[in-house]
Amino acid sequence: MSIDFGARTREAREINEKSRAMVRKIVKGDTPEDRIRQRCVIATGDPAFADLMRFNNEPIKAGIEAIKRGAVIFTDIRMAQVGITKRGHNCDVRCVLDAGGEIAENTGATRTSAGFMALEKELEGAIIVIGNAPSAALIVCGMIEGGLRPALLVATPVGFVNAAESKERVRALDVPSITCVGTRGGTPVAVAVVNELVEMAVE
Repeated sequence: MSIDFGARTREAREINEKSRAMVRKIVKGDTPEDRIRQRCVIATGDPAFADLMRFNNEPIKAGIEAIKRGAVIFTDIRMAQVGITKRGHNCDVRCVLDAGGEIAENTGATRTSAGFMALEKELEGAIIVIGNAPSAALIVCGMIEGGLRPALLVATPVGFVNAAESKERVRALDVPSITCVGTRGGTPVAVAVVNELVEMAVE
């Protein structure tokens, strides 16, 4: 039986187990990558989403190690910050919207992009989670190309402006990353990825 830190009541646990059993029949396999694919299918309600996931540079190993050592998890928006489980780990989960206000005002950059700019020195060795903002993903890519080394970059931004392109750029980087292909994605996918990594770290 898998762990789900979000399922705290008997009914919630029953629903979780039934959902996982159904998805395992659709998305077969029991590798760590398969588990994340299955979790993302549950998050989206879309079996086709399993084929969109991409794993580069041993991201699952890197993510589990980072979670076990208590790396800071930086999210692009509060929905991701709230959605990531706070149980089973000692990582501080922070939203970049709490930083960078002055940068956004002075440069006209999006608040998420400005937040990552302001926190650049704290991103080294961190887990970066971007589920909503392609512009922020591009900013982070530039930082990594300039020498930043996060422990893991989870990038699943959704939309028609730079979402697909930003994820392609992430996959070209030499850092551990988990992404999805195309315009689809979103915060629920990014949260699903991180929460499954937490569960694997605990196991």
